[in-house]
Amino acid sequence: MNEQRIEPGLLKVFRLSVGIQWVLVVLAICGELLDEQLDPQFMTLFALVHTTLLMGILSWKRISMILGRFFLPLTLLLASVGPIAGFALATAARIGQGMTGDAAWVGQDGLIVWLLVPLLLVSSQYSLRVMFAFCFGTALLEVALSAILDVLGGPRLAMIVEEILIRLMLFVVVGSVVVSLSRAQRLQREALAQKNAQLSHYAATLEQLAVSRERNRMARELHDTLAHTLSAGSVQLEALSVLLDSDLDAARRQLQSTQAMMRSGLQEARRALRALRASPLDDLGLLLALRQLAESTAERAGLELALQFPEQIESLPPEIEQHVYRIAEEALTNVVRHSNARRLSVCLRPYDGRIKLTIHDDGIGFDPAQAKNGGQFGLMGMQERALLCGGILRVESQPQQGTTIIFEGAL
Repeated sequence: MNEQRIEPGLLKVFRLSVGIQWVLVVLAICGELLDEQLDPQFMTLFALVHTTLLMGILSWKRISMILGRFFLPLTLLLASVGPIAGFALATAARIGQGMTGDAAWVGQDGLIVWLLVPLLLVSSQYSLRVMFAFCFGTALLEVALSAILDVLGGPRLAMIVEEILIRLMLFVVVGSVVVSLSRAQRLQREALAQKNAQLSHYAATLEQLAVSRERNRMARELHDTLAHTLSAGSVQLEALSVLLDSDLDAARRQLQSTQAMMRSGLQEARRALRALRASPLDDLGLLLALRQLAESTAERAGLELALQFPEQIESLPPEIEQHVYRIAEEALTNVVRHSNARRLSVCLRPYDGRIKLTIHDDGIGFDPAQAKNGGQFGLMGMQERALLCGGILRVESQPQQGTTIIFEGAL
C-alpha cells in the first residue's frame, strides 16, 4: 500500500506512539541506573534498542520512498515481532543464568501494551482478514517461542498458552470493533468525496448554463436593435438602388430616410449595450427600476405621469424580471417616439399568483393589425419576450384613441 492510500494521520500516530514508548523506556533505564541495587534489565535495554531503531525507520523519509507500499507493513511487522522476541530473549537470558521452570519466566503482562498499538494500526488500515492474521500470527509466534523455551527448561508451555489465548480473544474483539469503525468512516469519506465531486460537476454545469443564458440574453438584446435596423436598412438600400435609375428626388428622400433609420438604430444599439453593462434591476429591483424608468421617461418627454404600484411584490426569477423590465422599456420608448401623448400611466398589479403590467398613453394611437403586418420591430420584440417568460402581451389601440400595452405573466 503506497503512502497516498494510508489512512490520514496513521503514520503520525505510529510515530507518536513509538516516541512515547521510547521516552518511557529511557525513564525506566534512568530509574534502574539511579537505584544502586538494581542493574538495567535485559528487557529494558532490548526495548531501548527496538524503539530507537523503529523510531529511526519511521522518521527517515528516504526509507519510506525506497520501500514504497511495503513500508507500513514492514514497520508494523517490526513493531509486533520485536516485543515478542524481546520477552523470549529475556526469558532465555534467565535460563542461561541458571533459572529453570516457571522461575525463568519474565511475565508477559507488558506485552499487551506493546502489541496494542500495532493492533489498532492494523485494524484501522487493513481489512478484517488482515486483523485476524495479525492476532493469530502473533499468538502462534509466541506459542512457538514458548515451546522452544519449554524444551530448554524454561516455563511450562501450558501456563503461557492460557495467557496467550486470553490475549488473543481480547485482541480479536478490540480489532473487530476498530475494523468496523474504520470501514464505516472510510465509506463515509468516500461518499463525501463523491458528493463533493457531484457538487463540483453541478456547479460547473450551472456556470455553463448561466453563461449560455447570458449569451442568449445578449443575443436578444442585440437582436431587438441591430438585427431589426440592419434588416430594414437592407430593404431600403435595395429600394434606393432601383430609384437611382428612375427618380433621383425619390432616391434622395429614400437615402435620407435610410440615414435617419441607421442613426436611430445606432442609438438603440448604444442604449442596449449600456443596458447590458449595468441593469437597474441589479441595484433597485423590479418595482424601483420600473418606477425610475417611468419617471425618467415622463420627465424627458414632458408627460403627465400616473403610477400605480404595490408596496411590495413577490420575488421573481431574474430572467422574468429582465423580460418585464425590457417590455416596459420598449413600450415607454414607443410612447416617446410615436404617440405624441400628453399623459402616461403605468400600472403594475399582482393578482392570483400572476402579475399584470399596463402602460397607457393618450396619444394618436395606431391600428395594431396594420402594425403587425408592417413588421413593427418593437412590438415583435415585446411579443417575443412575453412568450419567453411564459406570459402574454396584448396591444389595444385605435387611431386618435391612445394605446394600451398589457403584459400578464405568472409570478
